[in-house]
Amino acid sequence: MFYKDERLALFIDGSNLYAAAKALGFDIDYKLLRQEFERRGKLVRAFYYTALLENEEYSPIRPLVDWLNYNGYAMVTKPAKEFTDSMGRRKVKGNMDIELAVNAMELAPRLDHIVLFSGDGDFRPLVESLQRLGCRVSVVSTIRSQPPMIADELRRQADNFIELDALRDVIGRPPREPRFDETDSGSAEV
Repeated sequence: MFYKDERLALFIDGSNLYAAAKALGFDIDYKLLRQEFERRGKLVRAFYYTALLENEEYSPIRPLVDWLNYNGYAMVTKPAKEFTDSMGRRKVKGNMDIELAVNAMELAPRLDHIVLFSGDGDFRPLVESLQRLGCRVSVVSTIRSQPPMIADELRRQADNFIELDALRDVIGRPPREPRFDETDSGSAEV
């Protein structure tokens, strides 16, 4: 439930939202996403969190990051860490949970409603803290994928769960090929 006069902010865990939309078979149109939530309340800020590989000549996520930055999103990025696991496979890690949590706690006193785009169960204590500060929290993810992309404890803690698949007609577009793989620059763990 949204109220037109409430101040709201979006906190988008980029890799998690990308993985959930990919599991459902569509891409997010970020212009439509922003417009949808501007209709739902007084949108104060829309944050997008992602890690970037800095030492690569071309990062496939860079065009999205640049577009979001020029189109009303507050971009929060940091360098992804590249390493080799015990099996000799190249891995990339770029968790943005702490940055998202800190920003949400800092902005909470000036908000009525926070919309978290993530299914990561690590955010349950954040949601609980935001609620204690007087913010209502909606979580956007999916239970329609196999396996579900949202942790049960996060879904239960939220004031409102919004099924990402239910937003498909409002904020989605058919997937394009080839497309960057957001999961390369961050974790999409539940």
